[in-house]
Amino acid sequence: MNLRDLKYLVALADHRHFGRAAAACYVSQPTLSTQIRKLEDELGVPLVERAPRKVMLTPAGREAAERARRIVAEVEQMKEAARRSQDPEAGAVRLGIFPTLAPYLLPHVIPRVRARFPQLELLLVEEKSDELLARLRDGKLDAAVLALPVHDEQLHTEFLFEEPFVLAVPDGHPLAGREALALDELSEQRLLLLEDGHCLREQALDVCRLSGAHEKTEFRATSLETLRQMVAANVGVTLLPALAVKPPVARSDNIHLLRFSDSHPSRSIAMVWRRSSAMSGFLERLAQVFGDLPADLLAPTGAVPAAAARQSAAVPPPRSDWG
Repeated sequence: MNLRDLKYLVALADHRHFGRAAAACYVSQPTLSTQIRKLEDELGVPLVERAPRKVMLTPAGREAAERARRIVAEVEQMKEAARRSQDPEAGAVRLGIFPTLAPYLLPHVIPRVRARFPQLELLLVEEKSDELLARLRDGKLDAAVLALPVHDEQLHTEFLFEEPFVLAVPDGHPLAGREALALDELSEQRLLLLEDGHCLREQALDVCRLSGAHEKTEFRATSLETLRQMVAANVGVTLLPALAVKPPVARSDNIHLLRFSDSHPSRSIAMVWRRSSAMSGFLERLAQVFGDLPADLLAPTGAVPAAAARQSAAVPPPRSDWG
């Protein structure tokens, strides 16, 4: 038994297909299949149920694959620890970040990361939070920027900042002429929200529960930018996080932003990594850079005059492909 064979088993568990698993491991399908059979012979139990069109792991196979996954992750961390002992601030870091934060936070922090760690290769992965957590636990990511809470005793969470929400309403809405509102004034509103799977949806639902507001269930957006455009088209109102309404994001002259005057709904952002990570010391320093944002960048934005909105609209919005 060797590390290569364990990687083959993990790939087969992930893809449930010999051809795709072989392609992921950069070997031929017969090679991967042969090594899996050798592993079965060595362990003395079948690991795979081979059907004409699909592959299923046996109970023993599932347990072996999970153990193999942990072993492979530990070996990768061992290699990373050895490399970082020579130069802790060089090399590659695989960092995950969720879609309703990535395009708004990264323009502010990436230049600072490059200045602080000039030798660092930062590999960014943008996915929904559940997928980021799964990759983090499997060792496919070194760390992830996520919204709290994160319930996993095996993971360390380093708080970064609190990001307030503002209410976005279309031009002509009864609230459009105001700069602020009380949280309970949301009780008469039906909010546009993101589809299932986005953590921002759950955060907005928490605000709805606190204020007595309801969801406008006829429409669910696939991205934050879609929500913004639906507000501009006078379809409804929504909650937007503060970073999503700050430059370099362009303002629309037919969307008005209102801060909350009494309660201050927000989301807590943290960097998360495995407690067993060999990179913990470096990740603490990286988290400090991510969390060191100017106070005005996280201040809730009130209504902006149309002239100012039209002037800032010359700045193009960030682009991102979201699932």
